[in-house]
Amino acid sequence: MISGWLLLLVVVVAVVALVGMWLSMTASRLNRLHIRTDAARVNLEGALQARAAVIGVLRPDLQSHVGRVGGVALRDEEMGARSDVENVLLQSLTPDDLRNPGFIVASTKVDLAARFYNDAVGDTLGLRSRPVVRAFRLAGSAPLPAYYEAMSAATENP
Repeated sequence: MISGWLLLLVVVVAVVALVGMWLSMTASRLNRLHIRTDAARVNLEGALQARAAVIGVLRPDLQSHVGRVGGVALRDEEMGARSDVENVLLQSLTPDDLRNPGFIVASTKVDLAARFYNDAVGDTLGLRSRPVVRAFRLAGSAPLPAYYEAMSAATENP
């Protein structure tokens, strides 16, 4: 009789330990995804600032727009506001500006950085949407990342 209860206790402890380890590994993965998202956001911010600097050199008359772009932080809660000011700046460019090699290189870097960032956001949101992650609150107090959606410079001013 005692050996049956002992065996049941060992099995329960083993199952609880395995579930705890699985939850811990899931939380660690989620933390790494948040770190990846933050790193991609920093990279995107740098690419956007570099493109704004190129625009400022190409079109000194747009310095006020360039200043507004730099004044809006690239944060989860302000991602839409940053996209809006970027779009206004891009719409101010002429077709000749869009064909400038320096602008093309800078815009390509922005497009790639935005793609990497949005991929990281998608992976993070995918894991955070799982019921187990929500039920055990494995994301803690980390804010939900937001996608960066701005028009591509290649589609501007046809």
